[in-house]
Amino acid sequence: MSSTTKGGIVAQDESLVELVEELLAIARTASSGRAARTIQGDHVHALRETVIALAGGRQLAEHESPGEATLQVLVGRVRLVAGDDSWEGAVGDHIAIPPRRHSLDALEDAAVLLTVVKQPAAE
Repeated sequence: MSSTTKGGIVAQDESLVELVEELLAIARTASSGRAARTIQGDHVHALRETVIALAGGRQLAEHESPGEATLQVLVGRVRLVAGDDSWEGAVGDHIAIPPRRHSLDALEDAAVLLTVVKQPAAE
């Protein structure tokens, strides 16, 4: 995905719809059942956005919270599990990720937009 700048506004040249289709195709054939691409930010910026695609029935295993973060469901249905709590989300749903260990299950082929705000790396 490339970007262009016009009048101080950065625009992505590739649509999220096309990116989701591409990542889901990869996820369906990957041994891990997933594919991802960071579309904004990197390890030195406070804001990072990543599109994550999961084939139905696959999971992002339990992991630590990345910091302040949200998920927006772009395609399909997912379940976020943190301890005894769980939240289900479908297309258009927005879920705040709890600040504790959690996992993400794809109830069907799904793609989410993960938005994370972290402290920038020290220079």
